Amino acid sequence: METMRERFVSTTQSLLGSDPRLAVVLADISADAFEPARRQYPRRVINVGIREQLMISVAAGLALEGLRPVVHSYTPFLIERPYEQIKLDLCHQDVGAVLVSIGASYDWAAGGRTHQAPGDVALLDALPGWTVHVPGHPEEVETLLRAALPGRDRVYLRLSLQTNAAPHSLVPGRFEVVRRGRRGTVLAVGPMLDGVLSAVAGQDLTVLYAATVRPFDAKTLLATLSEPSIILVEPFLEGTSAHAVTSALTHLPHRLLSVGVGRAELRRYGTAQEHEAAHGLDARGLRERITSFLNA
Repeated sequence: METMRERFVSTTQSLLGSDPRLAVVLADISADAFEPARRQYPRRVINVGIREQLMISVAAGLALEGLRPVVHSYTPFLIERPYEQIKLDLCHQDVGAVLVSIGASYDWAAGGRTHQAPGDVALLDALPGWTVHVPGHPEEVETLLRAALPGRDRVYLRLSLQTNAAPHSLVPGRFEVVRRGRRGTVLAVGPMLDGVLSAVAGQDLTVLYAATVRPFDAKTLLATLSEPSIILVEPFLEGTSAHAVTSALTHLPHRLLSVGVGRAELRRYGTAQEHEAAHGLDARGLRERITSFLNA
């Protein structure tokens, strides 16, 4: 199956010809994939080399000149390393860009801690004005990217090798109601949906699917709520969206279980699937935690 990264590259390259505002800024990652586009649009496809802080600063400069920069790299090199430039060059100057990461929390677990970044969305949560998309399928990448490019705002698109089996017809910014139940609500973010559905098979639960987590769609959560027991399943740092759930339900006594990547560092790197199991994010782990929460 085509990967999210491949769909991002092909979609972006096709849009460079029709949108003169669009520019791509790289720091070596995926430079080979964008080389045909760089030859065709050398002033709008820029590789700064392994200088991630400069990558963000160049994007901010392009945005100040009226372009729509798409900035792309591995998650820790896109969010963690140039965080000060994101804070100052983009947020403080109040200019927009579309940041597109690959690698997610631990897609290449064997690459070591340098290539793992489960805290990326939590970091962006500390800054104002970000829309955060977490697609669960390559087709959703194209939908969310095309929706983001016409604007001038700040958008983060988090790609992963982990995917759901089928795409969903997204309305960017809205949760999708996958099914309805009476014992509580599970909010599954991006590629966690298939595992969640397997884990809660036979349980009387509402399942919501979120491919956009910021802004947080409190309206759909409230409109579909039956029992105020919420289970939040995210493919990044555990509890990242807990404050958003709590804010949405401020007026209502509720219980919340946050499931995600644990804070403890796993020093035996293994595979992405082994990390998923170690953090209790595979179907078995999810089933155990959700059942225990519901029966408590």
